[in-house]
Amino acid sequence: MTISRADCAALDAADPLRHLRDEFVLPEGTVYLVGNSLGAPPKGAAAAVTRVVAEEWGGRLVGAWNADGWFDLPVSTGDRLAPLIGAGPGQVVVGDTTSIAIVKAVSAALRLRPGRRVIVSDLDNFPTDRYMVQGLAGALGGHEIRDVRGTEGLDAALAGGDVACVLLSEVDYRTGNRHDTAEVTARVQAAGALMVWDLCHSAGAYRVDVSPADFAVGCTYKYLNGGPGSPAFVYVHPRHHADAEHILTGWHGHAAPFAFEPGYRPAEGVRRFAVSTPHVLSFAALNASLDVWERADLAEVRAKSVALTSLFIDLVEELCAPYGLGLVTSRDPERRGSQVSFTHPEGYPVMRALIDRGVQGDFRAPDILRFGFAPLYIRHVDVHDAAVTLAEVLEKEHWRDERYMRRLAVT
Repeated sequence: MTISRADCAALDAADPLRHLRDEFVLPEGTVYLVGNSLGAPPKGAAAAVTRVVAEEWGGRLVGAWNADGWFDLPVSTGDRLAPLIGAGPGQVVVGDTTSIAIVKAVSAALRLRPGRRVIVSDLDNFPTDRYMVQGLAGALGGHEIRDVRGTEGLDAALAGGDVACVLLSEVDYRTGNRHDTAEVTARVQAAGALMVWDLCHSAGAYRVDVSPADFAVGCTYKYLNGGPGSPAFVYVHPRHHADAEHILTGWHGHAAPFAFEPGYRPAEGVRRFAVSTPHVLSFAALNASLDVWERADLAEVRAKSVALTSLFIDLVEELCAPYGLGLVTSRDPERRGSQVSFTHPEGYPVMRALIDRGVQGDFRAPDILRFGFAPLYIRHVDVHDAAVTLAEVLEKEHWRDERYMRRLAVT
C-alpha cells in the first residue's frame, strides 16, 4: 500500500490543527465524510443554545433583543464570518436561507443593470440556485436565463452585451471541482456584468477570497458547522452598498425599523440585505462554531484539505482499481475544493453498504459517491480507514444486499 495506517497516524501527530478535532462531537466508530453536506456539531453548540434559552430568553424575555444583541445578530455574526471568505467588516449579513440569499443577491444585481435582461446560470449549479433564478425571472418578467456548463461557453454567453449578472458555484456540488474565482470574475466584469458566487461548498473548506466579486451567497451548515438549518449569508461588495436594492424589502432591512413607517427605506450598507427576524437559537449554534474557527489558521486548513483529498484519491485508486470506480474530481489541488467524488454504476447501494460499515459519505444521482473532508476534524487515519472499507465493500460485493437497493427519502 502507498501509505500505511501507521504513516497516517504519524501525519496526524504532526497536524497543527489536530487539537481542534476535540472541539466536535463525533460518534465513536464513525468516519464522517459528509462535512460537505452537514458539518459535525461543535461541542460548544449545545451549551450556547441552552444559555440562550435559559439565560437570555428565559431570564430577560423580550428584553434580550437589546441586552443580548439579538437584533444585531445578522451584522455582528456577518463580521465574524467575513474573514473566512476574504471579506471585511460591514460586508456580510447573515440570515434567512441560501435560497432567499440568492433572490436577494440576484435581484439586486438586476436592478444595478436595468438595461440588461439576461441572467447567466450554470446548469451544474445546485438545483435551488437555478430554481430560485427561474422563479425570480418569471416574477419580474422580461428576463432571460442563459445556460452554460461551468465556464464552458461563458465568453459566448457574455458576448452580446445584454448580461446583467452571472451566478456560478465556486465548487461543483457533484464533482468537487473548483473554479478560478478571480479569473472568472474578471471576465464577467470586463463584459459589464455583475458576478454572483455561490460559496456553499467553499466557505470553511479552504481560504476563500470573495473580495473581487460583486455579490456572494452561502450556507453555514456544511463546513462551517452551524447546524441543520443554520442561517445563510450574503456578501455585498462595498462599491454597491449605496445603490444595491433587492426585492425582499423586509422590516429588518429598513433604515428605521422601529419608526414603523408605512413605506420602505433601505438601511445603509449591508444591513439592507437583512430581511426577517433572526433565528436566534440557530445563531447561537453558529456562533459557537465561529468560536472554533477563530482559532484556525486558514492556510493550515487549506494545506490539510489538499493533503486529505490527495491521499484519498491515491488510496482509492490503488485499492479499488478493479472495481469500476471513476474519479470525477480534478487531480489538480488548485482545481478542487475539499471534496472527492467517484462514479460507480451501483453508486447508491455501494454508499449504503459503506455507511453501514461506519464510513459516512453520500450519493448524488445518477451515480456519484461524494466524500467531503472537513479539515478541522478529519484525520489522515480516517482517510486510510475509509479507503480500506470502500475496497472491502466493493471486493466482497456487500452492496448487493437487497436492503441497500431501496432508496431512502434523503440520499
